[in-house]
Amino acid sequence: MKPRFLLHICCAPCGGYVFKKLSDEFDTAAFFYNPNIQPEDEYQKRLVEIKKYCEKEKINLIMGDYEAREWFELVKGLENEPEGGARCEVCYQMRLEKTAELARENGFEYFGTTLTISPHKKAEIVNQLGREVGAKFNIKFYEADWKKQDGFKKSCELARNEGFYRQNYCGCVYSKRS
Repeated sequence: MKPRFLLHICCAPCGGYVFKKLSDEFDTAAFFYNPNIQPEDEYQKRLVEIKKYCEKEKINLIMGDYEAREWFELVKGLENEPEGGARCEVCYQMRLEKTAELARENGFEYFGTTLTISPHKKAEIVNQLGREVGAKFNIKFYEADWKKQDGFKKSCELARNEGFYRQNYCGCVYSKRS
């Protein structure tokens, strides 16, 4: 029996490739938890795409609450940080903690994220936070830099082949203005 893995997923273009990479080794479920995504209609577009993909691929999808107010409170004072700076670290931490907590509560052995597939995200920071969160919640974090070995390029090809909606910014209002 394969170990159970809860994968935090930010969007279908990022998730599709990662699911394919994990499928041989793990019984993977998706967790869509992205309170950073604004406006809400953008959040809904991404959610619709991941729902369609998970249904097609028979992947269990768990939807987190859209806690935008809580996200804005956490990043208060960091609005002018550059993309990839302290605001992003707070955002990663929030999403990783929610994923780890849900994974532990539901008997998953591992948790991870698709965030490192983006060329705009520093895998070493995401992975460091993941290790710390894993220790805090006593669950194994799966370290990865999904963009390596043309992962980002392959995720773009998969998105094109699947006809996924593809956004042109990370998700938060501050990344949209960059």
